[in-house]
This record gives sequence, structure tokens and C-alpha cells, in this order.
Amino acid sequence: MELSPLPLLLLLISNICSQHTDENPRATVSIKPAQHVFRGETVTLRCDVYSEGVNSWEYRWYKESSASVFSELQELTFSSVTESDAGKYVCIGAERGGSQTSCRSDDVTLTVSASVPRAVLSVSPQRWLTEGDSVTLICQVNGSSTGWTFSWFTQTLLSDNSNNFKWLSDGSRGAGGNYTVSSADLKHTGVYLCRAERGKPAYNSTISNTQPLWVTGVSPPVSLIVSPSRTQHFTSVSLSLSCEEQSNSTGWRVRRYTDVWRWLEGCSSLWGSQTGSTCTIGNTIPDDTGVYWCESESGENSHPVNITVHRGVILESPIHPLTEGENLTLHCLFQYSTPTILRADFYKDGTLIQSQTTEMIISTVSKSHEGFYSCKHRERVESPESWTHIFDHCRLGHAVVLQKQQRWKISVSLSCQSTEEQQADIRAEPE
Repeated sequence: MELSPLPLLLLLISNICSQHTDENPRATVSIKPAQHVFRGETVTLRCDVYSEGVNSWEYRWYKESSASVFSELQELTFSSVTESDAGKYVCIGAERGGSQTSCRSDDVTLTVSASVPRAVLSVSPQRWLTEGDSVTLICQVNGSSTGWTFSWFTQTLLSDNSNNFKWLSDGSRGAGGNYTVSSADLKHTGVYLCRAERGKPAYNSTISNTQPLWVTGVSPPVSLIVSPSRTQHFTSVSLSLSCEEQSNSTGWRVRRYTDVWRWLEGCSSLWGSQTGSTCTIGNTIPDDTGVYWCESESGENSHPVNITVHRGVILESPIHPLTEGENLTLHCLFQYSTPTILRADFYKDGTLIQSQTTEMIISTVSKSHEGFYSCKHRERVESPESWTHIFDHCRLGHAVVLQKQQRWKISVSLSCQSTEEQQADIRAEPE
């Protein structure tokens, strides 16, 4: 059996240490920032020997099968590491001016990736939220998990509709790669990104993929009015989106995020035309499928609306969330017939709930009716799914302000003993 060509000194020390483990201290190696690093990072390997009565040590570094000393410094530093620096390293210590020698350290393997570290952003538990929900953004680095700190950003639009990154100053909520919003608010609607860095000098990952958060609330300062008033729309038609203001905020504009571009967009000549607070899409295409909402200059948001553009069969469903006790009405529409309403089967979360009717009505909805709805004509294709959100009375809290047409301010305090039994103390006063 052929021996590995390690230096003779290391072999002798290994034999000595295996027989006299109590007399010979063992060298230990630490590595910063991690054993798996990326090309260009600064990497430091440090050798330490701890032994009573010995104050000063000399060090010897060896790399893999080389018989020569690689370095005699206690710290072995690569200021801009490359793939050629990868490999197994081992160190030993010898008492300076004395006779004591340490046991060799365990092998430490340095791995160097040629690629740039990539930050990946995900959301838990989901991106669609109701005011008060908790949500966590999770930032990770592909192939590496040690020593990273994280920065968090949202996308903003400049006056020329180009994208910009806004750094989130409350980064302490992002310790350990998790950025948690414990009680979501309408202001948290937006498109988020993250970036990781580690080491000195700092070495940065790529900017992550985008992750949107959509928050629906009880009383938004503005409503997005969609015409025709439904969440699904045919191709090759005109679609109007308007911001109907209910507060003193100014400068409301339509924003959108599509699955095609995965980027924040303002109404522009590339896909629509802006007149005041109204954005008009003159000729809809499937690429217009996405989430639309209104945003003010001061950062307030409306309810987000998930709009689908589809050819053939679509589902007509409510634009905005329903509140428990309201009625849900659904129709199945076909693009190439007059009238457009079809006799169809209706589904919730993929399960058939009503057959061969031109209209499906669910009276006095409850939270259990929340879900994905679709319809299907037996001789034609099925519509896309559409999410119907139901506000739970018990989730509305004890200080809900609803602004009605008559401008009465209504304060609602709810006490929820069970889903069947709810008590409310309602006081009203004119604004």
C-alpha cells in the first residue's frame, strides 16, 4: 500500500499524538468567513495551539500532498481568493525556542466557487395578506449559509418610470436573513429585494429576485376602479383603471407588477396611457396579466387587484374583497358569443360546486367561502382561477373606520365569542 506523500515530520507527529494525546496539544484551524467561498473574497485561515506553560509558538502550514512548507505565519490570508487556492490545509505548531511540538490539526478543506454568489428571496407563508397578518421575507445565498449579513430594499418608480431601489432602514428586522412584518399594513404593499454581504472588505452577492407583498385592508384611502368591473378580462379590448380618492392625499397613480416582467411598472406608453389618475390599456394582451393598485406620492396604497387577461372563457367575479354577510355572484363569459353569459359548471379550489347554470350566487358569505373560483363550459375551455377574498368580522378589530357616501364616521367594536355569535357596539358621528 502506497503512503500519501505527506511530509515526514507530519507522519512522525501523527504517530506521537496517537500515543501521547495527553502530552501534546493539538493545533486547531479556524477559517473566516467560511470554508465555501466565492472567487474574489478575502479568506483567512488561522492556526492556534493552546498549552499551559507555552507562551509563544511557531507555525507551519502544509497544503494537500505538498511536502514543502506553504506558510510560516499564524494567519494564512488570501486577499482575493481564486480556484487555485482551493484544497486541504493542515497546520502544526512548535514551541518557539523550546522542544514541544503540537499535534497536527485536522484537515480543513477550502472550496472556491467561480460563480458570483446569488441571493434568493422567498416569502412565508404567502404574499397575499390581510391587514394584521404576519409575513416573513427569507433571504438566502445559493450554495452558502455562513457569515452573511443582509440588506433589504423595495422598488420605487422615478418620474420617468424607471426603477430605483429604496433601502429599508429598519434592517434589524432582517437579522439572520429573515425580514419579518409582524402586523401587515396597506403601506407594506410593494416589491421587495435583498442582498447579502460578508467579510472585510465587504463582498456582495447579486441583488435577489423580486418578491411582491399584497395587503388588503378594511378602509383604504383610495379604491382602484376597474372598468369593465371584474378581475378577468378578454384579450383585444379596452381596460380602464382609475384611482378614486377618499382622502386628502394627492398624486395617485396606477402601478402594476406582472408575472412576465416581475418588475414594478407605472402606466406608460409601453402598455397604457395616463390621464390624471386614470390609466387606460387600449388593446389588452395576456402579458397584461398581473397585480394592479394605486399609490400616492406620500406612499399610501389602495387594495391590490389581481387582473387576468385571457382569450375565450373568463369568470366574472368581484373586484374587491367581500365582507362576511355579503353575497357573492359569479358568471361565466365567452368572448365570441352574444350574449356572452354561458351555461357552465362552477368550481371552488378545483371541486365542482354547481352544474349547468348561467349564474352562481352564494348568499351571506363567510370566511369558509374564500378561495379560488373558476368556471367551465362543457364544449369550451375552462376559465382561469380567480381568488375571492372574504373579510372575517373577527379580524376587523375594534376600531374600524368605514367611510360611506353620506360621510358618516362609524366606529365598530367587535367581541367574537364564536363564528356563529358576534356582538358589536356601533357608534356613529358625522365628520
